[in-house]
Amino acid sequence: MKRQIRILGIDDAPFNFDEKYSAAIGVVMRGGEYLECVLRSCVTIDGTDATAICTQMIKNSRHRHQLKAVMLDGACLGGFNVVDIDELSESTSLPVITITRDKPDMQKIKQALSKNFNDWKDRWAVLQKGKLHRIPTQYNPIYIKCSGLSLEEAKEIINISTIRGVIPEPIRVAHLIASGITRGESYGKA
Repeated sequence: MKRQIRILGIDDAPFNFDEKYSAAIGVVMRGGEYLECVLRSCVTIDGTDATAICTQMIKNSRHRHQLKAVMLDGACLGGFNVVDIDELSESTSLPVITITRDKPDMQKIKQALSKNFNDWKDRWAVLQKGKLHRIPTQYNPIYIKCSGLSLEEAKEIINISTIRGVIPEPIRVAHLIASGITRGESYGKA
């Protein structure tokens, strides 16, 4: 696989639950070294439009035909607005990888969904799709799900796009931009 493949990383901006929308920021990078483009959209906080918004973001980008993979910071944007990575991969013909630093506590997630959403079973079903993989790194492990590519291909893309630490640059940079435009200065870890 080429080291300069174009990868789209997507993360949401920090938000308050009294807001209706959260910014969704995408960055197109060559591997983990060169930022080519910043994309911006909005997702409904705790809504159901994240998959459609990500699909639209990709299809409307002038970089669409050069993209080789999509990375998401977790499986949800804007709270519990769940991204169906299988649907996103199929609708864009691109492989999709979700990445988190910490292993999701699925029991707590299920409890939060059932307590707060009438359609919690639908959201839960999407979150249950696919296998969660623990990927060791030289630091702490990361946890990923992938669609449209093999686990080995996902690991290769993660290795190509990670410069320091454990989080690939497309996600790390999307996080920095999202938090910076919302709070005035970026902070926190992707």
